[in-house]
Amino acid sequence: MIGTLMSFSLMAIGARELSGNISTYQVLLVRSIIGLCVVSFLIIAAKQKGLFSTQRLRLHSLRNVFHFGGQFGWFVGIGLLPLSEVFALEFTVPLWTALLASLFLGESLTLKKMLAIALGLFGVVIIVQPTQDVMNAGAIVVLCAAFCYAVAHTSTKSLASTEAPLSILFYMCLIQLPIGLILSWQVWKTPTTLESAWLLLVALSALSAHYCLTKAMKNAEVTLVMILDFFRLPVIAVVGIVLYDEPLTFSLIIGGVVMLLGNLLVTYKGRRPS
Repeated sequence: MIGTLMSFSLMAIGARELSGNISTYQVLLVRSIIGLCVVSFLIIAAKQKGLFSTQRLRLHSLRNVFHFGGQFGWFVGIGLLPLSEVFALEFTVPLWTALLASLFLGESLTLKKMLAIALGLFGVVIIVQPTQDVMNAGAIVVLCAAFCYAVAHTSTKSLASTEAPLSILFYMCLIQLPIGLILSWQVWKTPTTLESAWLLLVALSALSAHYCLTKAMKNAEVTLVMILDFFRLPVIAVVGIVLYDEPLTFSLIIGGVVMLLGNLLVTYKGRRPS
């Protein structure tokens, strides 16, 4: 999950730098092309049989249609809302994921998990301090993206029980590439050298994020993984302060502490008897 948090933060930086300059469809297309090349090379280098094949193409397709929608909404949201609001609204993902995992994967929705999620969401409310102005078109787009991400994460947990992480990444790129190609056909722009570098960062960080996330879900319940994902908000807040001179507000500190308490609550198992 540390690798996941670092990767998503790098991808957010790249998305912010590209926003308004390169079409979101084009960004997603380039990410899929680079990802497909890198993952295919890794699979060939691994010399493991069966990584290019799957018996669960329908679930891969379902996962990646929703994941493409989630990424699109996330990139659009970064161009419409302040970065902190995008990340805060995105953190409704654990709530949707916990509910979906309970309904479709049979995971227990314990009182401790519900309390941890509630603390996380409460921390988000403290940071954003929502008013009626928050619920604009941009916020609705990001909330829809959050639900799409929740479907994708739940599907990933199911796939991780039978599919290798590299296989999941391979089909993610393979399925999303034609979607991005069709949608970006009319809005293609030749990127500058700097924009190409940001596109490469987005593509590589997206790959590492999903690889780490898949490995995490293979070793822990999807609800726990999503709760740990709350750490992304204080991490990106530090990035904003260092790179973009964003202010360190009191509400951000308090909200981050509340979310940290939620994470510690769900991860602390107590001292084992000797």
